[in-house]
Amino acid sequence: MELSNSYQHVPLFPLKTVLCPKGRLPLQIFEQRYLHMISTCLKEEAGFVVVLIKEGQEAGQDVSMFDMGTYAKVVDFQQLPNGLLGITVEGISKVAIHHVSQQEDGLYVGDLLPVPVEEERSIPDSFFELAELLEELLRHPVVKLLGMNVNYTDAREVGWRLTELLPLELQDKQYLLTLDNPVYRLEQIRYLIHVLAE
Repeated sequence: MELSNSYQHVPLFPLKTVLCPKGRLPLQIFEQRYLHMISTCLKEEAGFVVVLIKEGQEAGQDVSMFDMGTYAKVVDFQQLPNGLLGITVEGISKVAIHHVSQQEDGLYVGDLLPVPVEEERSIPDSFFELAELLEELLRHPVVKLLGMNVNYTDAREVGWRLTELLPLELQDKQYLLTLDNPVYRLEQIRYLIHVLAE
């Protein structure tokens, strides 16, 4: 279920968070432009792109965003006790974003180009402590609710989940998303964890 062709005018959801392939993200939807976007996506069984904001606010009308994000689809939705629409989205594949424009209702859209799929790589023995750290993070009740199945022997999945879950700077998370070598990503994550610990 990878994005294999270029697509035009795909909805963009700029957020102060990074989503990687196979990751899950809970969102509360309250702005009209995004309620309409979600409704359309559900009807058409289509997705949208979660992309990190470079400048601006999540609910703002004027943001700049990075040029790589993750194409995602809604996997669960419900009305929350506060009356808002709650959705859970799952990352499908990384995409490059071109020709961003804004519709009259404030929704951003962009043209997408697929990013080559990372090759599956077994996690080297020297990185097993990162897989163990991820297991600990996934025991957190809030993370458990997302129902993610993780293959701890796949360097891609371990790196992607740590990118999402560790308390790293957002630009570091974006940098990790853009890498195409799963083992090199784990090296960078280990370095960033050392920086955090100092």
